[in-house]
Amino acid sequence: MPAVELSAGTIEYQDTGGEGPVVVLAHGLVMDGTQWRHVVAELRSDHRCLLPTLPMGAHRRPMRPDADLSLRGLGRILAEFMERLELRDVTLCFNDWCGAQVMIADGLLDRVGRLVLVSCEAFDNYPPGLPGRMAALSAKMPGGLAVMSRTMLLRPLRQLPIAFGWMSKRGIPDDVAKQWLRPLRNPEIRRDLRKYAADTKQGRRDLLAATEALNSFDRPVLIVWASEDRIMPPEHGPRLAELFPDSELVEIPDSYTLVPEDQPRLLASHLRRFIGRAASATAA
Repeated sequence: MPAVELSAGTIEYQDTGGEGPVVVLAHGLVMDGTQWRHVVAELRSDHRCLLPTLPMGAHRRPMRPDADLSLRGLGRILAEFMERLELRDVTLCFNDWCGAQVMIADGLLDRVGRLVLVSCEAFDNYPPGLPGRMAALSAKMPGGLAVMSRTMLLRPLRQLPIAFGWMSKRGIPDDVAKQWLRPLRNPEIRRDLRKYAADTKQGRRDLLAATEALNSFDRPVLIVWASEDRIMPPEHGPRLAELFPDSELVEIPDSYTLVPEDQPRLLASHLRRFIGRAASATAA
């Protein structure tokens, strides 16, 4: 897997290559780019898909000890990733975790031509739902993340609502879930995750404050929300869409938060249409 050296440390990433429109796909907590694997399979023939592994627990290379891994710090890491790879006119996609709001507020989306928010953190839903609150509690308890990493390797426990049970209606395949959880055996990876997951009070304040800046983002935005979501409130999709000057809202049936897992073909179809339409409008 290729890697790029950033201020915070080394970030590994996947890159399908090609000359098509550039799509950067950001993953959720204790996940990596495989969260988007089915969507990438649909898009890679005519889009260049890049999937950075952000330092949120499933990364294999620890960050520097002094790295800022707060919500805003992760936004800066993602922006620096796009800058170092000299990516332009990016379609930036988020699902579950969302740094878009703070990145807009901090002026970090110069390389982004369009934005896609798929059932993600918004407003006061931070940390989001039962899984988010459990991760935050584990991060604040001495040894909590080590216990969490071991217990979640057991499938019956992973399927509980406090874990991945309400994340995907179809369920996370065992091999994928174990790939996400395996790096947490490393205490330095747990240190990195603790920096982010335990910083809930400041993260919530930053997310709420950044919401006021969303009307300053004048490029196209696609809001995709799971109508049966149990973690990201369904009413947050329409609320977000109202805040952006140029937005479109799509509701996805028969899916929980991880729409790329539950409805990948439908999501990929909406992404392809949105990217194509926005690119045509820009060219005109």
